[in-house]
Amino acid sequence: MTANASPSAAEPLQSPADIDLGPRNRLVIAILLISTFVVILNETIMSVALPRLMADLNVSAAAAQWLTTAFLLTMAVVIPVTGFLIQRMNTRPIFILAMSTFSFGTFCAALAPGLELLVVARVVQAIGTAIMLPLLMTTVMTLVPPASRGKVMGNISIVISVAPAIGPTISGIILNYLDWRWMFILVLPIALATLFFGARLIQNVTTPRYAPLDVLSVILSAIGFGGLVYGLSAIGEAHSEGGIPSWLPLAIGAVTLVVFIFRQLSLQRQDKALLDLRTFHSRTFIICVTMMAIMMIALFGTIILLPIYTQNVLGLDTLQTGLLLLPGGLIMGLLAPFVGRLYDRYGPAPLLIPGTIIVSAVLWALTLVSERTPVTTVLIGHMIISLGLALVFTPLFTASLSAVPRHLYSHGSAILSTIQQVAGAAGVALFVALMTLQAGNLMASGVAEIPALAGGIRVGFLCGAIASVFAVIAAFMVKRPAEEVSLEPLH
Repeated sequence: MTANASPSAAEPLQSPADIDLGPRNRLVIAILLISTFVVILNETIMSVALPRLMADLNVSAAAAQWLTTAFLLTMAVVIPVTGFLIQRMNTRPIFILAMSTFSFGTFCAALAPGLELLVVARVVQAIGTAIMLPLLMTTVMTLVPPASRGKVMGNISIVISVAPAIGPTISGIILNYLDWRWMFILVLPIALATLFFGARLIQNVTTPRYAPLDVLSVILSAIGFGGLVYGLSAIGEAHSEGGIPSWLPLAIGAVTLVVFIFRQLSLQRQDKALLDLRTFHSRTFIICVTMMAIMMIALFGTIILLPIYTQNVLGLDTLQTGLLLLPGGLIMGLLAPFVGRLYDRYGPAPLLIPGTIIVSAVLWALTLVSERTPVTTVLIGHMIISLGLALVFTPLFTASLSAVPRHLYSHGSAILSTIQQVAGAAGVALFVALMTLQAGNLMASGVAEIPALAGGIRVGFLCGAIASVFAVIAAFMVKRPAEEVSLEPLH
């Protein structure tokens, strides 16, 4: 397929081993990487701003955290549909759709007068972001030969892990000098420029084919994932009178997801599933997805709690908090390409095992923080956990998708991204809920506000520490996928 070719829907996709990663393909991947970095940055750009927004908009922490949770939840609901879009549409129109939606959401967020409309704008942003993630991963899996995927996935890890890590730094710098709306005003021209140049330069590199959209599956996934995350968020407000019992949305979400799974199992017999669950026939894919969920809970839970801890307990301002988190983000960015090359040479286990052990050790250490913990200790802890996460994300992305047949790449990337975002949303909701409950209980027993908040934060980190132990165990089970699996023909 040449750069000017108009692919036929009946034309089979080329095997990655037969594709030369020439100038056209490199340009497409580069544009997708840059664009995805811009949109992912917004996942955590609000985390440092939450204390400021709580004061400016006069809302609680449980309400303000929906600026992050609603973003992640929307992505989890929309991402399954992207498997359908990637199969039905070419690369360029999907890219334009994603970046146009994201830019419009950013524009609305910059003008939002209050929390409610700001949450709606974040939802619109999330729709564009949700399309970009699977598009990037599916395109890379299609274009890059298996022997070189670790290196390219290292670049994707920069986007997916570093962008959220430096989001608090960027927002901290902005908030130190400007109003919170400038977080969106400054991003808008960058998003528009990316849209303009991407629309002009990006070329179609995939072959569309017919794929049905099951509307009922979309509805079931929205209710299922939404119920789980809303239920987790409601835990933090369970003590308030007149609130919805937290178990109710959790139960509705769990039951709906069971129905969703059975429907996908039925539809996939006719290749009509919204998410084809045959990807879970791979033991490696199952383990990697489970580990990814645990790591995203740890990452986003840490990202949401650390700024609250540094500002409301240690007394740092937004700029100091942003700068405190910057070295960790830089570590992840600098290590990601190097980790990708190590994966190509040695496989996943030599990276995943030490990486998960490091993450777990730091999370257990964070269960000891208090109002007297030195800032340097927090800085060192964040740098070390960033090192561990850098060793984990690239192997997980590469091994999980390489373990599924090639004709299931779009479904595999959609499932991986969905689990990733639901876990991130759950991490944010769960950590904040546990912090709120424990802090409230301590204050009710006579503990002062700041020590009580520190106690609540310790309980939040304890949740992540316990979950991380299972990731350490799973790391010993991940094997390098056979390259033959990646090259199965399209049926």
